Amino acid sequence: MEADKKAADRGEPVTLMEPLLIGDGSSHRGAITDLALELTQKAAGFRRSLPPSLLASLVDLVRAMNCYYSNLIEGHDTHPVDIERALKNDYSQDARKRDLQLEAKAHIAVQKWIDGGGLKGGLAIKAEGIQEIHRRFCELLPEDLLWVEDPVTRTKLQVVPGEWRQRDVQVGTHLAISPGALPRFLERFERVYANLGKTESIISTAAAHHRLLWIHPFADGNGRVTRLMSHAVMLEQLDTGAVWSVARGLARRVADYKALLARCDLTRRNDLDGRGTLSEEALVEFTRFFLQVCIDQVDFMESLVQPDRLRARILMWAEEEIRLGQLPAKSGTLLEALLYRGELPRGDADAIAGTSERQGRRIVSALLEKEVLVSKSSRAPLRLAFPAILASRWMPGLFPDK
Repeated sequence: MEADKKAADRGEPVTLMEPLLIGDGSSHRGAITDLALELTQKAAGFRRSLPPSLLASLVDLVRAMNCYYSNLIEGHDTHPVDIERALKNDYSQDARKRDLQLEAKAHIAVQKWIDGGGLKGGLAIKAEGIQEIHRRFCELLPEDLLWVEDPVTRTKLQVVPGEWRQRDVQVGTHLAISPGALPRFLERFERVYANLGKTESIISTAAAHHRLLWIHPFADGNGRVTRLMSHAVMLEQLDTGAVWSVARGLARRVADYKALLARCDLTRRNDLDGRGTLSEEALVEFTRFFLQVCIDQVDFMESLVQPDRLRARILMWAEEEIRLGQLPAKSGTLLEALLYRGELPRGDADAIAGTSERQGRRIVSALLEKEVLVSKSSRAPLRLAFPAILASRWMPGLFPDK
């Protein structure tokens, strides 16, 4: 009986979350479509400009960036260097910091699965895909992060990976739909967003972002799940290559992000504000904001990896390390070659650097130790890496300087 009470359905009509799309008759529709097309062109151009091997290195860094900023939006500040340490199973002795490192590691694991095609075929917008994101994320979390406190009763509630919430919840002034109504609303959500053309899917990513948060399907983790869902939608619809992150832009404008989301919870103001229960004007505002943030992040990442500028930053760092005796001479020559060629057989290092075979091995060993080179095995090709500890030098502005 208690379980039935927790999962009660108040019988809310699914029209409560309409409009789910910005109508063709909206006076803002043309401007929104232009933004979606601009984003499509810029994202495609940036992806094409990157050599495949450099793209792979950049993806690793962007995953850490996406994780850092998405968790930061939730008030969990785990520095990228600590995230990188967690990926090597190097954890803090402080229990709280260790828990946050494990949380970051879980987030990166889920995004890696998404980037590898885990949600292809529109699965990201379907209930089963959304549930799978939550399950994969939460099952890797430490026990202490799987409990939430009811703000009214102060009782502790356990978060079950992949399970829809079983209780009522209020977020700010928004009372989410009853837990028993979740299947109906998620079915409607899926029916609308999973059957759109490419341009409409890009435009509606923001609307789906808000409406999933409005539904609030899980006891906890809704923000991270929703941002990962949006990442997956754009990965497929824009073929982003996962080399830029909307989470960074949202975190840098977090007050605007949260305020615009809250405005989307408001009901229609008048007859000029759409035909649904919720405000279409607010949905337009959030969509415009979301698409502009995406465009800004593509522009930012493209400026960071502009070949001549990136080369200058890397070579300046290498020259300083050589002067300090931290790297052998000619290390910069090898890094420069890798920047343009992407991958390099180990046996070619001496010829590229113009040194003896022994000196070539010393250069490779030193650069591997600095973690600016990576290789899958002792015989596999070398490729460039972007360690978080050097982000402020190689990729300035990517992370806050701390």
